Amino acid sequence: MALRNLKEFCSPANQQQVGAVLDKYGDGALVLAGGTFIRGLEARGLLSEVEALVDIRKLGLDGWSATADGIRIGAATTFASLEQMPDLGSAAWLGALKDALAHPPLQIKNAATVGGCLAAACPFFDLPTAFMALDGTVNTQGAAAPREIGLEQLLVGLFENSLEPRELITELVLPKPSGRSASAFIKLGGTANDLAIINVAVRLTLDANGQCRDARVALGGGVGDSARRSPAAESLLQGQAITDELLQAAAEAVGQDIEPTTDHRASAAYRLAMAKVFTKRALNRALARLN
Repeated sequence: MALRNLKEFCSPANQQQVGAVLDKYGDGALVLAGGTFIRGLEARGLLSEVEALVDIRKLGLDGWSATADGIRIGAATTFASLEQMPDLGSAAWLGALKDALAHPPLQIKNAATVGGCLAAACPFFDLPTAFMALDGTVNTQGAAAPREIGLEQLLVGLFENSLEPRELITELVLPKPSGRSASAFIKLGGTANDLAIINVAVRLTLDANGQCRDARVALGGGVGDSARRSPAAESLLQGQAITDELLQAAAEAVGQDIEPTTDHRASAAYRLAMAKVFTKRALNRALARLN
């Protein structure tokens, strides 16, 4: 790894020390926790101006807690720690998170953090898509007042987030849906541990009559500059009895809300076709968990 302009690596003990370093270096400072995507950013030529690396693992932002309202996850919580949540294997509404955590290799799980994978704003990551389908929001602290930011507002572009200078993600909040809810995540990659060519996360909430009371459909991979929801698919599912024909129509509808890209890994046409296929598979997986 070549960070030619790097002048300082620091590990602040509190938020004030973090702020001091960020004030000193401005846009030349890069905040990290696990640091698993540093090499990916450097390979893309995005770290040429970095003068300081700021490791925030001493700020006490790790850990998670479950309440009746949902789950709060500290920004520095590793994927491996997240896998230890007691409800992860049994709560159908968390199915998408369980599915997404199955993909990263052990080395990544032990180091990568929840806040870092969101702040990196990489559309090819898996967990942000799952978190988006679960209505995740982040809480932040910075020079101004604390903020709560929805993931669609946080992930604004390719490797670009909406955080202000000196603002850090402190936790992720996943609200527990009411009623019978289940979610699922599914991914297409070149290898088992590869970045996503396409990934899809969905959540379905059904009423007592089996009609869809609420739906979320989120897609990542090469669907655009960031992971995104599909309002077209969600509106088709809303208020309807679940049938195979409805699921197929919802899968087809995601094409209205994505802008697949062509690169060395897949064409735009292939990504569009697979987005539809994998959306239906994810919807069927969530429905199976409900049944």
